[in-house]
Amino acid sequence: MARNRNPQESAKLGEFLCFAVYSANLAFGRAYRPILDELGLTYTQYVTLVALGEEDGQRVGDLGDKLFLESNTLTPILKKLEQLGLVDRRRDPADERQVRVSVTPAGRELQQQVEGNASGLIDATGLGDDFTKVQESVARLRDNLLSSTRS
Repeated sequence: MARNRNPQESAKLGEFLCFAVYSANLAFGRAYRPILDELGLTYTQYVTLVALGEEDGQRVGDLGDKLFLESNTLTPILKKLEQLGLVDRRRDPADERQVRVSVTPAGRELQQQVEGNASGLIDATGLGDDFTKVQESVARLRDNLLSSTRS
């Protein structure tokens, strides 16, 4: 929704915060695409590896929460990463209903390759010293919107 607008005037697409965030997401996808295509990964597969790299042996449900993905979306991603030899999925011996996921050494190596190749993307944002502030503001925006939709 656009802000501070005369009710008689129609909102312009470029004035919508939601469109600015959406189109920035698309631009990030375009920026990452050549790097990830070369390695045979999608952006979602890559961020899944990053999230798994933060903590080994995560439960699928916890990983889904971290990535904002439902199980029916996350499971095919994990299956593909497992087929590529980048992650291991195992039943939790303490609770057979739970599946735990870990990054393999090949997955860690690939993640490091992406990080090395993508290091210039921070500069490409043109945010300079404001990078951290913008990242924190967007995360706060996301969290506020999620909080507003919980009943």
